[in-house]
Amino acid sequence: MAEGSVSTAEVKSAFQKFAVHGDTKATGKEMNGKNFAKLCKDCHITDGKNVTTTDVDIVFSKVKANSARVITFEQFSQALTELASKRFKGKSKEEALQQIYGLIVGKEPANAGVTKVAKAAAVDRLTDTTKYTGSHKERFDDSGKGKGKSGREDVPDTSGYVSAYKGSGTYEDKVKNP
Repeated sequence: MAEGSVSTAEVKSAFQKFAVHGDTKATGKEMNGKNFAKLCKDCHITDGKNVTTTDVDIVFSKVKANSARVITFEQFSQALTELASKRFKGKSKEEALQQIYGLIVGKEPANAGVTKVAKAAAVDRLTDTTKYTGSHKERFDDSGKGKGKSGREDVPDTSGYVSAYKGSGTYEDKVKNP
């Protein structure tokens, strides 16, 4: 190996990280086209000039088996060799491949642009339970925690014959003490 060269084990670990990204059933031994494109994008192999996303897709299709939808690490290495000569024009195959490996090593799938929770003043105002009025005020306790079903419904009192009778529980007293 040349000086400053990268070991295949390091490249393989990056390959595995990208191979399992976004796929709960992935083993890390094979990579699909979407994750290959993501690896090329996140590791800056695609630069928009020499290597475009189209080039990445074409190389992926070329190295995979005809009926397969995934590539193995060996096919992945083959694909990188093809992309290396495009990305680093004028360099020897070995030099270009080492530079591509250098871009990949230690990289993990970036979750850039993952949706963040909106924090706006309007949302804060709408969800501040201390400012609720009327029947909505009854749905939360003093700490702002919801009361659940008891805060949403008028639970009927089914204890007596006549609902809402003020003198409930006094019948026995009236009958015994006339």
